[in-house]
Amino acid sequence: MFTQPIPTLVRDGNAVVILDQTLLPYHSEQRTLATLADVATAIRSMQVRGAPLIGATAAFGVAIALLADRSDAQLDHALQTLAATRPTAVNLHWALARMDAKLRPLPESARGDAAWAEAEAIRTADADTCSAIGEHGVALIEEVATRRNGPVRVMTHCNAGWLATCGAGTALAPVYRAHAKGIAVHVWVSETRPRNQGLLTAWELREAGVPHSLIADNAAGILLARGEVDLVITGADRVAANGDSANKVGTYLKALAAREHGVPFHVAAPYSTVDFACAEGGAIPIEDRGPAEVRSVAGITDKGALVSVRLAPDATGAANPAFDVTPAQLITSIITERGVTAPGRLRELYPEKAE
Repeated sequence: MFTQPIPTLVRDGNAVVILDQTLLPYHSEQRTLATLADVATAIRSMQVRGAPLIGATAAFGVAIALLADRSDAQLDHALQTLAATRPTAVNLHWALARMDAKLRPLPESARGDAAWAEAEAIRTADADTCSAIGEHGVALIEEVATRRNGPVRVMTHCNAGWLATCGAGTALAPVYRAHAKGIAVHVWVSETRPRNQGLLTAWELREAGVPHSLIADNAAGILLARGEVDLVITGADRVAANGDSANKVGTYLKALAAREHGVPFHVAAPYSTVDFACAEGGAIPIEDRGPAEVRSVAGITDKGALVSVRLAPDATGAANPAFDVTPAQLITSIITERGVTAPGRLRELYPEKAE
């Protein structure tokens, strides 16, 4: 069982403690979230990232919001406040709907303890789900290893490791499982501008002792063309009913290049990311985060100070779509906690959600 080196989310009395991911990979600091506003800010500002972790954090946010007031009005306020933080990751809305379904029928006097218990159940279930994704996904890496003399070369995009979840991660869970089993792997990690989540992936892999190379986003195509990638595994923030998958912007380009060069492209996603109410990728809302992130880059000085450096003047026009959608026909398989399936066969794995 994978154990997170630093917990991404843990209860501390009537608050929760998170790992502030806006400071990574340079500083590792934890933050205490004690109010609904704290939780909403943490999600919106990306102190917590990754669809599964966002959902679990939001669940605890509901519990915190009900500490002093357990009325229907306060429950509605908490759900609406948290739902407005990030539009694309369906795990957020899934977790809030689960909290609502659990708490709404209860008398106000019972909602407090029930809210904390349900949030904890979501957190622990995510850790179990990540472990199962790793077990199913490692078979894909093992299959490649049987016909290669060297390490299995995996390409990923964004961060879908333990930092993005309450367990081992989604896309990185099979990698960690392979590493634990003694299978040689090497991971190509794209930087993932403009928020550079790839730096978090590189930090994770370095801490775990997994060989990897950080690359510029635009280098992915040539590596795929030169035959230096055996398979691509990414996470997802929402998977539509037909298998179309939304992930961090830049994922679609990798899928196109992978298809052109005959490289399998896999998406790792838990049940909470599958949205059967969303028929296809065109219906997935895409978050626009504003131009400032594109015009600047965060880094660290030689003296260890975190700084933001402007890449372009404020007058420069910029667009910042945070996600894109990879069509199902570009996806070889989707790795879930219930098994590995073709994108068009998700309903067979989740009949209870597909009704």
